[in-house]
Amino acid sequence: MFDSVGWPEILVLIVVGLFVLGPERLPQGAAWLGRTIRQVKEYATGAREQIRSELGPEFDELRKPLEDLRSIRNFNPRSAVTKHLFDGENPLDGLTNGDGYLPKPPDLPKPPQRPLAPGERPPYDSDAT
Repeated sequence: MFDSVGWPEILVLIVVGLFVLGPERLPQGAAWLGRTIRQVKEYATGAREQIRSELGPEFDELRKPLEDLRSIRNFNPRSAVTKHLFDGENPLDGLTNGDGYLPKPPDLPKPPQRPLAPGERPPYDSDAT
């Protein structure tokens, strides 16, 4: 829940708390906030346990789609395509250079280019455009 809150944000909240509550009431406000957060966590845990006890084994069936959604955070398109197209076996195993990429082919020499004569049209490839 608080994964995105870092030290700079906490420092800003403390400074704002000093201005709003004042230095005398800030410790009481922090204690109240701590108790409230703890109480909310206890309510959430109690609700989860109550649902688990009422649903029994069906709770795990409901939980699986949620875990699948959480796994989307770590989604890797390359491994997903490999898994679904090749049943988890990478057809490029043994051909790659260890980092998952094919080795770069050697550079082929380019044909020599000559300058165009005056009035000569440049080559045009209708398939490439």
